[in-house]
Amino acid sequence: AEGQALYQKFKQETNGQEGVFAIDSRYDVKTDTDNLLAIGRTVTETRASASESVQYDTIDKKQQLVLTLPSLFKDDGYITTISDYLKEEMRRQMKADEGKVYFVKGTPDVPKDEQFKQISAKQNFYITSDHKLVLSFDEYSIAPGYMGIVEFKIPTSILKDDLVSSSYIR
Repeated sequence: AEGQALYQKFKQETNGQEGVFAIDSRYDVKTDTDNLLAIGRTVTETRASASESVQYDTIDKKQQLVLTLPSLFKDDGYITTISDYLKEEMRRQMKADEGKVYFVKGTPDVPKDEQFKQISAKQNFYITSDHKLVLSFDEYSIAPGYMGIVEFKIPTSILKDDLVSSSYIR
């Protein structure tokens, strides 16, 4: 269904004309264990420049259910915990590597309304085979386009009090 929708979008955008618009989609298996399957579906849209986005599905194979970020935590307190960690991690990375830039408070020339404030309950994520939580951000969402899709592995130590259980994240 997603492939068909992309094809229809391509036909509508090009209107049967030759031009400079392209859509590419692919998938990547991030995790495949006895318990978990995490698949990323990446879409790249190219016009004058390219924009890339990825959507992950993390599946509990034994329970046959798609995991959501809120289902992993006791309440929505994880949003603040993770968001605060990410802001500090972005600043740390920028200080260590002048080539990295994030749209976080204190970054020069980043308008206030474009600064990263917090993750959403629908934040894109997957769980690694070693049971770590990874959050993914599309190109241009928290950093300039040259940084591409940005991922952060979240330390379990900051999550442990917020987790429902250690079944998925350890």
